[in-house]
Amino acid sequence: MVSLDATPRPIDHVLRGATDAPALADRDGQVDYAAAEQAVARLAGWLAARRLTPGARVATWLPKTRVACWMPLAAARAGLVHVPVNPVLRRAQVAHILADSGAELLVTQEARAATLAPGDVPAGCAVVTEVGEADALPRSAADPQALVALLYTSGSTGRPKGVMLSHANLWLGAIGVAHYLDIAPDDRVLAVLPLGFDYGQNQLLSTWAAGACVAPLDYLTPRDVVKAVARFGATTLAGVPPLWTQLLEGDWPAESAAQLRRLTNSGGALTPAMVRALRARFPQARLFPMYGLTEAFRSTYLDPALVDAHPDSIGRAVPFAEVMVVRPDGGIAGAGEPGELVHAGPLVAQGYWRDDARTAARFRPAPAGSRYGGTAVWSGDTVVADAAGLLRFVGRHDEMIKSAGHRISPQEVEEAATAGSETAEAVAVGVADARLGQAIVLVARGDGADEAALRERLKRELPAYMQPQRIVWQRELPRNANGKLDRAGVAAAVRDVQP
Repeated sequence: MVSLDATPRPIDHVLRGATDAPALADRDGQVDYAAAEQAVARLAGWLAARRLTPGARVATWLPKTRVACWMPLAAARAGLVHVPVNPVLRRAQVAHILADSGAELLVTQEARAATLAPGDVPAGCAVVTEVGEADALPRSAADPQALVALLYTSGSTGRPKGVMLSHANLWLGAIGVAHYLDIAPDDRVLAVLPLGFDYGQNQLLSTWAAGACVAPLDYLTPRDVVKAVARFGATTLAGVPPLWTQLLEGDWPAESAAQLRRLTNSGGALTPAMVRALRARFPQARLFPMYGLTEAFRSTYLDPALVDAHPDSIGRAVPFAEVMVVRPDGGIAGAGEPGELVHAGPLVAQGYWRDDARTAARFRPAPAGSRYGGTAVWSGDTVVADAAGLLRFVGRHDEMIKSAGHRISPQEVEEAATAGSETAEAVAVGVADARLGQAIVLVARGDGADEAALRERLKRELPAYMQPQRIVWQRELPRNANGKLDRAGVAAAVRDVQP
């Protein structure tokens, strides 16, 4: 097990496996730790040879190539700031990230570069579609508190904003996750999440911190994931709830399902029904539900031993994190009392890049009594702790539905809707209603053939004030660039099209 050493180091030191052990596996074969270290060192040398401004932002708009995997470490070693851009983003979104970050270099592919229009690339930003090698750079001696990465949020509630991360943020996040997941050198982690997503990048870093092997995968269909588990001998798979829904609907050879040792979830709470389904499909795997924010990377996880008894819990604080439930008056909430989740400690990011107003709104002084103190991330998420200190996600402040005097968690309605067989995915939103204030509209995946059965079951399982006034059926629900359900997009579409 990786020890919880709280002393952060420059992030390019994270390649810590035995020199001849595999660090990365892909369609072109395996790269051992010695070769991985040399590849990072030479890529860093190539970056240094370009004589960019110290601390310059280097953007990558790539699928999960080897260059994309080495770049977070190589840019750090060259004294630069890495800006990973999700490969599914289109030119307008990429143009915003390049302009906002002030990137001096974009590393991409010819086909992607060809989609950029005049004006998309800021003056002073070079576009490179092939990287070279140069003299190897030694490991960085940077201050662990120095800025090393900008991770842009998906922008479901406005233009994407860059979260500023230090070496220490990335290092402690990697060490903490490798520790509580108990990743071992013989593990193989199938990295399916985008590298521009905080946990997607951590798949690389935590795997290397544990001396294990990562298999980066770009997939088109869930079947690709199933095949890759078998091809790479994957023991670990991370996902977000929409991906788990798709994987559960697919066919899994028994031997592939049995070789998975751990499943990890982030990017949205698992429903109790999904927990039961995952436990049944992958009985040999330990299931780790997790909750996190890009602004603090990871806040909580649930011990797999507690999952069956507490399927709706997001657990307790991860290593190096202090998580508090705070009432509106600033006091710490008691057991059973809802409040805002506030995260303090060394995983807290440095704020939003060049955005003082939004930084001041989200990054505020920690509540009185915090053991870390300093700046905390005020999540905007409502949670409640039970008597044992286990947290349960209730909902986001800005997503709560106010109907007939009640504050209703969309997640509670969604969990009830997906607990049966009528639909596997659903989003509940509130729309303006003269009588109720807001009426509940449920947007569900399917053709509507089972609507009567769904309504009948919801009448049995939910109180009258939580019943959907309308159910909208869609063949597929929209997702954002990180694979999560695009709740804001669903809500906007529903509110724009009233019956």
